[in-house]
Amino acid sequence: MKLHTINTGLFKLDGGAMFGVVPKAIWQKTNPADANNLCTWAMRCLLIEEANQLILVDTGIGNKQDEKFFSHYYLHGDDSMEKSLAQLGFSMADITDVFLTHLHFDHVGGAIIRENGKLIPAFKNAHYWSNEKHWQWAVEPNAREKASFLKENILPIQESGQLNFIDEKENIEWQKNINISFAYGHTDAMMLPKISYKGRTIVYMADLLPSVGHLPLPYVMAYDMFPLKTLTEKQAFLEEAVNNNYILYLEHDPVNECCTLQRTEKGIRVAETFNLSDI
Repeated sequence: MKLHTINTGLFKLDGGAMFGVVPKAIWQKTNPADANNLCTWAMRCLLIEEANQLILVDTGIGNKQDEKFFSHYYLHGDDSMEKSLAQLGFSMADITDVFLTHLHFDHVGGAIIRENGKLIPAFKNAHYWSNEKHWQWAVEPNAREKASFLKENILPIQESGQLNFIDEKENIEWQKNINISFAYGHTDAMMLPKISYKGRTIVYMADLLPSVGHLPLPYVMAYDMFPLKTLTEKQAFLEEAVNNNYILYLEHDPVNECCTLQRTEKGIRVAETFNLSDI
């Protein structure tokens, strides 16, 4: 097995929304905001090269939305899905599986492209993977979360016949050396891959832990549907991670790709940060 970082670009979100009840005077020490109170975030996907499979975890925001939509998120940086894959010698057509942690637009937007006026899968030869509970949550969204679940990102996956569901069972083995954990605080039935790699366990954190700056327990996003559930899930996961020396792969941290954890007087905090290629 080989793991590869896939950078798809940077975007901006409101710092207050990203840190919930934590005051700006505190969170801006780790994630400084611009004049509009916006912080920069990564959309860092993961490519798993295993035998005859190329598994892509999440897809970034994509490029099919209109100018008005993108004007809210200030996309920047030189990275894209196509460029990152090409640097590794791969193309979109080479991807065999697309694993979607959840269906918010910054995670699934790149799964669908617009071609000749039609919405079609960006990865034409891939199986797309979600789970039935989260899929139903996304296609029939509540009013608060509706703006994150865009039908043009989601429904064409099913219409293409490429959609597959993973059973909603904690720590289920999905592929060889890849187990799945479920989290319910950020959105219903978000999936977190736990990958056995070079004798270590690497966890793709998605939105359970967006960045190193979110390690303290109260640092929970205002975007989360059930923040107290997130708090419980985060606390349990951090205990598991520090006890088992997990490597955390951070999807949204603009600086740090990976980190390990340690116990301190203030609680569980970062031990080391490093790039995936350093493992």
